[in-house]
Amino acid sequence: MKHLLSIKDLSLEEIEKIFSLAEDVRDNPERFRSSLKQKVFALIFHKPSLRTRISFEVGIFQMGGKALYLEKEIGFPEREAIKDIARVLSVYLHGVIIRTFSHQLLLEFAAYSQIPVINALSDLLHPCQVLSDLFTIKQKKGDLKKVKLAYIGDGNNVCHSLIYGCAKTNTSLSIATPARYLPSSKIVEEAGGKVEIGNNPQEAVKGADVVYTDVWTSMGKEKEREERKKEFSGFQVNEDLLKKAKPDCLLMHCLPAHRGEEVTDQVIEGKQSIVFDQAENRLYVQKAILLLIN
Repeated sequence: MKHLLSIKDLSLEEIEKIFSLAEDVRDNPERFRSSLKQKVFALIFHKPSLRTRISFEVGIFQMGGKALYLEKEIGFPEREAIKDIARVLSVYLHGVIIRTFSHQLLLEFAAYSQIPVINALSDLLHPCQVLSDLFTIKQKKGDLKKVKLAYIGDGNNVCHSLIYGCAKTNTSLSIATPARYLPSSKIVEEAGGKVEIGNNPQEAVKGADVVYTDVWTSMGKEKEREERKKEFSGFQVNEDLLKKAKPDCLLMHCLPAHRGEEVTDQVIEGKQSIVFDQAENRLYVQKAILLLIN
């Protein structure tokens, strides 16, 4: 892997290698204490972050490297051309982790970068999140080919990466979202795989091993929040909806959660929730990505 911009670019073998290494760094942290010694990475973040920023910074630190958090300091991308910034940072650093709005900006940066670029979220995709999610499901349910995952909510960046990730791992994916908020038809066609898309949450969760949801209003869409709350009112993941899935189904949410909107407090705090296992696994999976990309 030169860059990690999309799960689309990974082979199944590379995904399995990430999962295997993630287990190793989780179980044997001392073995990797100096794996990134003397290596420096930049985190260029245009969006707020809790899990992504901290898991990357902590992971780099725990493996002997250093992270530089850059927000407005470098004026990216207004102060200098993207290609100039990419070339300059390539001289100083060992990798760049970018969390931004425009996916095209990310692609342009990577095209001129001589060092690895990791997509820490764009409006189109969230590959690190979904690799961690699939790793978590594998931990809990075993063979991903035997799992049905139901995604209820917005056809957003997480949904797009789930489409790619489930296609790569041969995981069945059922999506329910309002008609105005469907995932990209181009991504669905490009990914292939066992995916069903509809507008009925009750149908989507039938026989599901895992039910996954995300906020109805993603970062940058705040002006649409009231309108979206009306459109998504029938898409809340609650106890009644989970009863239509398998009795041992698990609940996932990438966080942050708007409790009382896309998910109820009872469900996210309930025995079926593995939300905080997901969050923890971001650390191990991203450590594996950093090791494999360097």
